[in-house]
Amino acid sequence: MNGTQSIDAPWGISVFGAASVDAAPDLARLRVAIAQTRQEPGDAFEVTRGGVNQIREVLRGHGIPDTAVSTSRLDLKSLWTYGNERKFRGYECTASFVIELREIDLLETVLVDIVEAGANQVDGVEFDVRAKKELRARARTAAVAAAREKADLYAEAAGVRLGPVVHIKDVDSEQMRNAYRGHSGGGGDGGDGDLTPGKVSVSAGVIIGFSIIGG
Repeated sequence: MNGTQSIDAPWGISVFGAASVDAAPDLARLRVAIAQTRQEPGDAFEVTRGGVNQIREVLRGHGIPDTAVSTSRLDLKSLWTYGNERKFRGYECTASFVIELREIDLLETVLVDIVEAGANQVDGVEFDVRAKKELRARARTAAVAAAREKADLYAEAAGVRLGPVVHIKDVDSEQMRNAYRGHSGGGGDGGDGDLTPGKVSVSAGVIIGFSIIGG
């Protein structure tokens, strides 16, 4: 297919619109784990389970309820050293945590305390907002406005007028952003969506089809 091929079934104008709304984070998710190695599997389970209990006590001390902590089942695997000869190192038992923290000001203190309590793996910290549903609604409204603005531009340039909307399709703007740079409008900066300190971007995208009326 080339750019000069005619459209088999012309029907109107189809446009993509995207927008994002920025907000200060009010929620943090800490992903940490405790891993202990012992020569006997029972010992590895016992010491890791003790570490889990210590971490939970530390979190309770910070006022973080058990419902805000998701803990994985204890995972056990054997460890080996490979060199000139294969050598058994012991059994490693691991428990992972996802901790939702609503007091972001406590983030550094909580992280230090749970590391001191036995968490020896820090897999990352993810910032989020609790009002994501409301922010997404604002982004979707702005995305529709961006799509209509673009359609108006095309219609004016082509000497026609927009008719009624005949098709609306919600799209995953997180996946389509890189393919549709410069299509955003209102409600955000239309950037690449990377999380930066102090900001969370909530995005939306839409494809809208308009019928057209002769000029």
